[in-house]
Amino acid sequence: MTITKEIIIKKIGLNTGYNRFESKKVLDQLLDLIFTKLGKGEDVLISGFGKFRISDKGSRIGRNPHTMEEIKLQARRVVTFRPAENLRQKTNFSEEYLRQAAIRDAVLLSDNYEPTN
Repeated sequence: MTITKEIIIKKIGLNTGYNRFESKKVLDQLLDLIFTKLGKGEDVLISGFGKFRISDKGSRIGRNPHTMEEIKLQARRVVTFRPAENLRQKTNFSEEYLRQAAIRDAVLLSDNYEPTN
């Protein structure tokens, strides 16, 4: 599921009691702060979530996938994200979870599976 700005605005409103306009303003101010700091080349660390950082990528030779022609790609700045440890732990599934998921998928893909109502 993709989390859109609209979903975040609704969640802020539900958790704070703010109306939609106030919730949107909070989110916009947060994003503006992050964009401003990154635009200045500063790192943005959100404790318990992760760190946004600007990295410089040098110029390199690339290839046009349609014509296979080599082209020179300009140097650029990119935003990278490194998740905090607790975020990494929450997104790495246990072996038991993966085993159960594999069993479930095998059942769903079998020819004689009939869903129960």
